[in-house]
Amino acid sequence: MNIKELKDGMRRVNVEGTIQDKSESRTVNLRTGGQARVADATIQDETGSVKLSLWDDMIDQVKVGDKVQIENGYTNSFRGEVRVNVGRYGRLVVV
Repeated sequence: MNIKELKDGMRRVNVEGTIQDKSESRTVNLRTGGQARVADATIQDETGSVKLSLWDDMIDQVKVGDKVQIENGYTNSFRGEVRVNVGRYGRLVVV
């Protein structure tokens, strides 16, 4: 699947791209209680780019320039921007 094909609300998303940038991680309070670290990254392929949400261990797993594959992820819209999420059932693999 190409990045330009991604739309809000998609499930079972499999996409591959290169990490273009990564923000500093920040700590957020979870709805279930407790806290987690989150960072935003931008991944790009030949068709476009999209934001990727990185949680906890995933943040340290990738660096700018890495080629990554998201398997069984999903998309949502946050502040008017479509984003890719790995989620509970998905996987992020550094290729």
